[in-house]
Amino acid sequence: MKYNHQLKSGDMFALTAFLVVASQRSFRLAAVELNLTPSAVSHTIKNLEDRLSVRLFNRTTRSVSLTDAGNQLFLSLQPAMESVTNAVNQLDKFRNKPNGILRINASEGAVKMILKPILKKFLDANPDVHLDIVSNGRMINIVEENFDAGIRLSDDIPQEMVAIRLTPYERFIAVASPEYLEKFGMPVSPYDLYNYDCIKFRFESGEIFQWEFSINGAIKKFNVKGPLTLTDQNLMVEAAKDGIGIAFVPEHLIETYLNSGQVVIVLEDYSPIYNGLSLYYPGHRHVSNALHALIETIRSEV
Repeated sequence: MKYNHQLKSGDMFALTAFLVVASQRSFRLAAVELNLTPSAVSHTIKNLEDRLSVRLFNRTTRSVSLTDAGNQLFLSLQPAMESVTNAVNQLDKFRNKPNGILRINASEGAVKMILKPILKKFLDANPDVHLDIVSNGRMINIVEENFDAGIRLSDDIPQEMVAIRLTPYERFIAVASPEYLEKFGMPVSPYDLYNYDCIKFRFESGEIFQWEFSINGAIKKFNVKGPLTLTDQNLMVEAAKDGIGIAFVPEHLIETYLNSGQVVIVLEDYSPIYNGLSLYYPGHRHVSNALHALIETIRSEV
């Protein structure tokens, strides 16, 4: 069989660079991931386009997008490259120590609760591993975004993923400062919240989080009102502590403030309980020694 386009020296790297740029939609971000300069990445892609005699990306000063040809190559190449990566990763069992880059996507709360306490222990024990942690509020596709694993609330994890439970449950609670409650009084029912200043949370998608309370065994959502909307749950707790209003946040974020008396829980009997945090990864992907080591480190501390 004769191949019209046989791979030559450097083509495998060029195709890898193409996949990274296609995933990131940015030459600058791809350069960071590939540990190259943006101009080097751009030059690599240009040479690949010249060799294939087809344009793969539409480029402007503000955006990078795939052409139809680029999109077809991306869809065809991604599973093949993943198979190659898995084949190489299978060699991990012959290595004595975990190594390489381990990319983890997690919510801000999960980073603070699960990852922060074990970072030094893990990195000290695994000096050949570079841990790349990205924290954001939106649920992403960790396969498409090239992450090895994610940490989220168990109920939010796609069913096709392998999930390892890290915490038994997670509770969201409403909190306010004693000074605020002394001035405006304690709400008795979630319905009373419409008469209070509530500190709202906005997801990265732009959607405003609706507060959820358990009423007569069912979860009811409340579209509360208030003078402040934030995208950072820690700032929400700080705002509640400062007397701006009532915040609705994961319980683990306010333990220090509760213990010091800076905030108090309101409507605790209505606080909903969810399944806890889980670490998850694609079932079809080889689990590297580095990820195994991270899982074992987390389990030893949680």
